[in-house]
Amino acid sequence: MNFNHQITGSKLAIRLSGDLIGEDNGAAVIEIVNNAIQEKALTCIIDISELRYINSSGIGVLITILTKFRNKGGEVYLMKPSENVQKLLVITKLNAIFQIIQSEAEIAK
Repeated sequence: MNFNHQITGSKLAIRLSGDLIGEDNGAAVIEIVNNAIQEKALTCIIDISELRYINSSGIGVLITILTKFRNKGGEVYLMKPSENVQKLLVITKLNAIFQIIQSEAEIAK
């Protein structure tokens, strides 16, 4: 998996690509999230449009991020899931837990 991130004000934006299978990169993403929360980020937008696959460890990474933000009164948005990832979110019922958006414009100001 490859990823990059950007913090703008109280918003953390993460772009993931490849396969989210919870390898070492999962821990690196969690560390970025921890740092952003310490810097008072309350919104996390995870662009998953380029993710091909997510396994159970990858789901664990996403749930960890969600838990960390919600514990601080924040929210996590999954943006532009591919068809395969969208199916996984529905099957696992994670689509009921995560806010799923197609663009940042959908986030209530």
